[in-house]
Formats: sequence, structure tokens, C-alpha cells
Amino acid sequence: MPRVIKIFDTTLRDGEQSPGASLNISEKLAIAHQLAALNVDIIEAGFPISSPEDFEAVRRVAREVRGPVICGLARTLEEDIDRCWEAVKDSPRPRIHTFIGTSPVHIEKKLGKTPAEVLDIAVTTVQFARERCEDVEFSPEDAMRTDLHFLAEIVEATIEAGASTINIPDTVGYATPWEMSNTIQYLREKVPNIDECTISVHCHDDLGMSVANSLAAVKAGAGQVECTINGMGERAGNASLEEIVMALKTRTDEFGATTNVRTRQIIKASRMVSNLSGFVVQPNKAIVGDNAFAHEAGIHQHGVIMDRQTYEIMKPEDVGLSESMLTLGRRSGRHGLRQRLADLGYEISDEQLDVVYQRFLEVADKKKQVYDEDLELIMREATEEVTETWRLVGLQTTSGAMPTATVKLEKEGETFADAACGNGPVDAAYQAIDRITGVSLTLEDYSVRSVSMGRDAIGEATVKVKRNGQEALGKASSTDIVEASAKAYLNAINRLLVRESRNASDGQGSR
Repeated sequence: MPRVIKIFDTTLRDGEQSPGASLNISEKLAIAHQLAALNVDIIEAGFPISSPEDFEAVRRVAREVRGPVICGLARTLEEDIDRCWEAVKDSPRPRIHTFIGTSPVHIEKKLGKTPAEVLDIAVTTVQFARERCEDVEFSPEDAMRTDLHFLAEIVEATIEAGASTINIPDTVGYATPWEMSNTIQYLREKVPNIDECTISVHCHDDLGMSVANSLAAVKAGAGQVECTINGMGERAGNASLEEIVMALKTRTDEFGATTNVRTRQIIKASRMVSNLSGFVVQPNKAIVGDNAFAHEAGIHQHGVIMDRQTYEIMKPEDVGLSESMLTLGRRSGRHGLRQRLADLGYEISDEQLDVVYQRFLEVADKKKQVYDEDLELIMREATEEVTETWRLVGLQTTSGAMPTATVKLEKEGETFADAACGNGPVDAAYQAIDRITGVSLTLEDYSVRSVSMGRDAIGEATVKVKRNGQEALGKASSTDIVEASAKAYLNAINRLLVRESRNASDGQGSR
């Protein structure tokens, strides 16, 4: 029988640390419920002490999501551990995950301590966490640049202190597969109590080897892999959950291991995370990219027609793809909409359904058919928790020799209007918005993409803006890309205004 590898999903923690990614509590809950449907073993729901909002998100996930272990991250500080425990304790299966740097550069440059001091801190913290929670995970941060003798010493000591999972992170994506394999084998040979814990790995993709390194660790005896949906994460990202899971499923003969993941939920999870985070999945992305099961070359098409196995090593339906697609239209009712949303992984209340249904009708009036991708966008907008300080109520643009935009905004029930010229209709709309709101922004990035099919496809606009050193990401969608662009710009403005108001009220200033 193949070994069962635990899948530790850190999309809501490390994945959200991707530059430009920011998920509100409702979005995190939706993703957590989908991860539970995916049947991952552990959900790392966040870093509770990092902010009040992150604490509340972790606590809500712990209280409302059933099935997986719910884990929170904590530094090797007592206040971190207490805050983490407070967030996860209501889960039937809570876990505290604590970490400290162990490589020479981390010990000397970041921590300013000696290896002996780091060892003592790690042991003391694990003991402190173990007094609160039966399930404790410890990570020697930057393990793959840590002296092997010291790594073995701290692993042995923290297992003795009560850690039931030891994670070996390739924090900066430095390792090669053979180095990872040798490290896991070394620990299994040199640490006398290693069989008392689960060995885990957490690999980053800076050199493009995170999945290969994770699989090498599994081959060498690791029993848990930490990964994210679509490979999201710091810098170049993390090991991709879908790639690891399908590699183990497809090549069980090679790895002698499998997972408990319900692979038919992979596409739903991928699309949900992409839509809620605003991070587009590249078309040639393995497993979940639009081209992952597409064939254009004639010889490939002929082979697939004769037998799919000629050019496909996986079945599309195994990851949740199918030839058919359920579409909805303006005559579809609330029951049909709710059922399709449930199929996509969204469970909503009657009150939420009313809001979503109204937005659905607005889209359906402009389109003949509403596709799954449209529904994903509708759900993202419906769960948006940004206060609409400014709201777009009117937009008219002209192009040609002098592109012009007339914009009408509403704030606290009062309507404001202005017009401006620009390099194009979008630029003109932005200048008019600046004049009305009085908010001066620097536009760092702007992109538009189609997210559904047909000539009446919905376009999604994403903007990144900066003001007083703070960045904000704005997203919006519409069948009119100029309208989507204006709404996205306002979304970013509203995010900044809410953040500035919150910082002013708690006296923290810019973070």
C-alpha cells in the first residue's frame, strides 16, 4: 500500500503574502471551505498576531471550517503563541506552528544570537506551545542553508520538547532536489527520535525547483508537504499544491505515495483563489492552466482523437474539468443560482443570496449567458468588505482626437460630477475621478483581461496605486472595460481611505 502524504495548505498565510495579494475575512472563509472540500489535511489559516483582521480571520476559520486541522503561525515569542492559541483553540483540531531562523545568516545577521541561544529559544517555545495545544509544529527557518549537525541537534531537541511535526523549509528556494533528499535522509539517520514526528517540507520557487524539491523529500521519507493553490507565495511563490498532488496520483509507481485530496475539486479551488486574489493563472500552468489539456498541433490532435493516452497522462475530469459547462441566464432563478454557486464551492446565506442575485441579474441583462467565471467575479464583488466611500453612479466617455470622460460619483448620499481629458478614455476617467475625490495617486500598474467567453465577455480590470508610501490593489469587472477600469480605480481609492482611517484611529500610522 502506498504511504499517504499529508497536504498542508498555506494559501491563506504564505500565499496571501504574495506582493499585491490581500484577502478579506469573507474571502478567506470561502477559500477555507473550498480547501475543506478539497480534503487537505491541514489549513494554515494565517499569522494571528500580525494584525487584528488576520487574527479574526483565523478565529473564524477555526470556528466554522470542519475537517482539516486548523493551524496558525507564531514566532518563538510567548505573546505570539498565546495569540495564536486564542485564534485556533475553537477548532476541533487546532495546531500551533512556530519557527526561528537556524542558518548562520539568520542567527548572526537577523537575530544577533548564538546557535546555543537559538536552540534554547526553540525548545522553550515548543514547550510553552505544547502546554496549550497537543499539536505543535516547529520549523527551523532557512533549514536548507543550516549546518546539518546543528539542524539535527535542534530537530532532536524540539521533538523531545513536544513537537509532533518538524518542518524543513527551503525558505529562499536555494536547494536542489538531491540536496533536499540528502538532508531528509541525514535527519532520518542521525536524529534518534525522528520517528516520533512527521517530517514536513516547505519549499519556495526562487530557482523554479519547489515542486521537484518537495517530491524529492517525499521520496526520501517526508510525510507532509506544505504548498499553496496555484503556487502563490512570497517572491516567486511556493510549491504548487495541484502539481504535487497530481504528480503523486499519476506517478504512485515512482513515489510509492498518494494523498487524501479530492482531485476533482482542484479546478474549483484554483479558479476561486485566482479570482479572489486577482492573481491570473498563466495559460501554460501545469494542471490548472487553460492550455493544460489543450492540443493544437495536428499530430497531437489526431493522437488524442484515436486515444487520449497518446498525449495525455491525466484525465481532465480527474482535476474537475469536463466537456460540458452549465450556464445561467436572465430567466434563471435563485434556486438555480444557489445550486451552481454551491457546485463552485460557495455556501451563502439568504441575505447574501439577495445581493448576489441582484448583481447576477445586472450581468445577465447584458449577456445572453452567465458562465462560471462570471459567477466567480460576482461572488468576489459580493464579498468585498471595502467601505464604498466613493461610488461610481455615472460614466460617459468619448475617444478620438480629444478623449474625454464625464464622471459622476456618490459619497454619503451626495452626488459629484466632473469631466476631464486624457490620453485615452481610461486616463480621462481617472483624471476626472482624481479631481472629484481630491485623492492624489500614483498609478503603479494597470491591466485588463477577459474572464469569460464570447463577444459579450466580462472584462476584469486590476490597478495598483500608491499614496503616501502605501500601496493598494483595486479590482472590478464589467462588460464595459472602461467602466471596469474606473470601478477598479475607485476600489483602490476606497481601500486606501479605509486603511488610512483605520491607522489614524489606532494611532499606528502607515505600516
